[in-house]
Amino acid sequence: MTAPKKNDAVLAICIQEVAEDGSEFIIRENFRPDEIKFLHQAFIADTLVNVLDMKSIDLHLFYADNPDTKKSVNTVLNYLAKKLKGKKGEALSNGLKITPLPAERWGAKMETAFKTCFADGYQHVLFIGSRTPTLKENLLQMALKVLKKSDAVFGPTVEGRYYLIGMSEKYHVELASFDWRSPNIYAEVANSFREKGLMWSELEIWYAVEHPEDIEYLIRDINQYRFEGDEISAKETELVLDRILNR
Repeated sequence: MTAPKKNDAVLAICIQEVAEDGSEFIIRENFRPDEIKFLHQAFIADTLVNVLDMKSIDLHLFYADNPDTKKSVNTVLNYLAKKLKGKKGEALSNGLKITPLPAERWGAKMETAFKTCFADGYQHVLFIGSRTPTLKENLLQMALKVLKKSDAVFGPTVEGRYYLIGMSEKYHVELASFDWRSPNIYAEVANSFREKGLMWSELEIWYAVEHPEDIEYLIRDINQYRFEGDEISAKETELVLDRILNR
């Protein structure tokens, strides 16, 4: 699916596998395989809902072209197409570019996504995965604002990993050359930018759901959103978690 280029910035969303070499999803002791699949689909749905009506940035969805991932992506897109109305529904139908990628390592998929977006003519590329369903538009808009004043922007996690990476002007560092399973990946990538004399900025610490304790962060944030009157953010994740935790 293609969508016209409207802005000089793009948000590249790359679907992560349940088993992905660039991150972990080790919650199997707490969840059955079918529950992990449904939770993962909920993460994808919420990630899209969070960003569909963002202003000043285009949207490009990438996923590994293997049968299970393609089926999950199609399931989510069909579900959202029936559910979403208004601006978000319009953005899903006409504002979301979708591109399958070879089923490669995480770093290689990241690299392909960045290079594809820069080849499309974008000056600023923000990249996120699909394990942060509570990552809301305000933080992404802040990331874009910061990126437009620097060569790169990083969103760190508590574990020393990434929930977001952005680059401006061109593709600066070969992300496929790193071992994304490394516990020191944040420092390794940041040092590579520093060695090239590039200016980068850092966002607030957030998280990507990889371990059982991250589920606790997730539930805490969802409860806070509901307390604040936000009934939309991470709604699909909330529904799946409710079914799992009440079984």
